[in-house]
Amino acid sequence: MRIQRKHTRLSFRTRRQSRIGCTPFSVLLIAMVCVGFASWRWIEARLGGNINISPQPTFDDAQHAFAKGDLDNTISIARQLWQTNPKQVEALILLVRALVYRSYDDYNRDIDREVAVQVARRAFEQNPQHVDIRAIYAFALQAHDNPILAAQLALEVLNKNPDHTLARVALALAYGRVGGYENALTEARRAVSDADSPYRIDALRAQAISYSDLGRYGEAIATVKVAIGLNNKLAVLHFEHALFALQVGDADSATAAYLNILAFEVDNIKAQLRMCELYSTLRDTDTAIRYCQSVVNSAPSWADGWYFLGREYFWQGRFAQAQDALGRCTALQTAQNIPPDKVRLDCWYMQGQAAEILGDCDNLLRIYGEFIDIAKRGILPQTWTYPPEGPAICQNRP
Repeated sequence: MRIQRKHTRLSFRTRRQSRIGCTPFSVLLIAMVCVGFASWRWIEARLGGNINISPQPTFDDAQHAFAKGDLDNTISIARQLWQTNPKQVEALILLVRALVYRSYDDYNRDIDREVAVQVARRAFEQNPQHVDIRAIYAFALQAHDNPILAAQLALEVLNKNPDHTLARVALALAYGRVGGYENALTEARRAVSDADSPYRIDALRAQAISYSDLGRYGEAIATVKVAIGLNNKLAVLHFEHALFALQVGDADSATAAYLNILAFEVDNIKAQLRMCELYSTLRDTDTAIRYCQSVVNSAPSWADGWYFLGREYFWQGRFAQAQDALGRCTALQTAQNIPPDKVRLDCWYMQGQAAEILGDCDNLLRIYGEFIDIAKRGILPQTWTYPPEGPAICQNRP
């Protein structure tokens, strides 16, 4: 007979006690030991200064970002500091300066000047007697086309503190905006004479602009070069250097200035457009088209890009392509409700000329009608006229 061990052995074995209750306690004990050990290591490292805790940004961080031309980070840090501590006026000043300078960096940054005014105005309303706040408010106002109020505020500050460099810079720039170029240069020179001022770049820029307004382009170039030597990453200084250089026909220096911008801001659309315009003037058509095409590809809603591309096509005799590009220019300006005194009327005029050359009477009449309407609404000089019977190519239409 075969023994069934699976039954007999079990019938005589003493039942073991369950150990289920011990397992969670062991796991818990091990976890507590690990946590205690980790806590002790953290305390030990903390006391020894080895824990890497990310510090809050400081004003020095904002200044360092500004010195590197990193206006985005400058604005971010300075805004955070100002919002955290409204008594830290130097953060407000740096914030507004960075906003104003960034507003000139690229084609779509104009809004930064409006933001700068809003920020400075809020600070001014909360503390209207603070001379530094009044000065930076004046600086923002002159940049946003309000030079009269800017000059008034700056003069009030200077009456109390004649050595206030930022107020004098704001006054110089405000004078320049209303045509007081000699007075602007006088004030800018006084601001520059304060060699130890943290606003030396601002003062040098104001002096360079004043020289340029007076037609003294050589001195303007020399002055802006000094400012660039203090901070060669501020795009606004390179744009102004290029502008001054072009006034004396120095295309090489202008090209170098734009390339300096593109070296640290490779996607700068405004610099690419200026290169398109410059190479068009130099009649390097292939390079001009390449830069213009890059602009409209990157910023298809910017009418200026289509204007320069269309103009270049027109000058090359590529009238169908010119008509298409200039048509986009007119359509964008119409859709964006650009005021009559600020539209590029050449987009309509050159588009009409291209249509006439191509014998496109229907589009010519439409474009001419739009041109006349804009000129009347804006009370602009009439630079394009046809006889009462209309364009010659449309006389014998069926």
